[in-house]
Amino acid sequence: MRLLGSVSLGRIVFTARALPAIRPVTHLVDGDYVIIRTDRNAAITSELRANTGTVVAYEADEIDTTERLGWSVIVVGVAHRVIEPDEAAVYRRALRPWVSGAKDQVIAIHADMVTGFRLVADRAATDGRPGHAGWPAST
Repeated sequence: MRLLGSVSLGRIVFTARALPAIRPVTHLVDGDYVIIRTDRNAAITSELRANTGTVVAYEADEIDTTERLGWSVIVVGVAHRVIEPDEAAVYRRALRPWVSGAKDQVIAIHADMVTGFRLVADRAATDGRPGHAGWPAST
């Protein structure tokens, strides 16, 4: 979660009309939660189930394409609308959207599962390219 908190842009992955959907969004990390803002007409907003929440994935990364180094963090968890007015207002002030429009909906994703990988220098691989830490270099 520390790496995820070091960047402000990621991608939320959810199901819309029985198909996978991915949207770039800004975020912040608050404890075990990833917080995003969106508008009430966004696909993710209409897909959230009121009482039970909705299982989503969230991914963010920082990759140096020249050096071929970096990391990626993936969070899987249940997303809920933040409906308590004072709490939602705090998040609205802290999260500045990158696009115009009323991003009045606040969504909190609980980090039930956190995975990821680092792209590290691994010159021992047969082709001499950097590999993934914890993954085979050929992946």
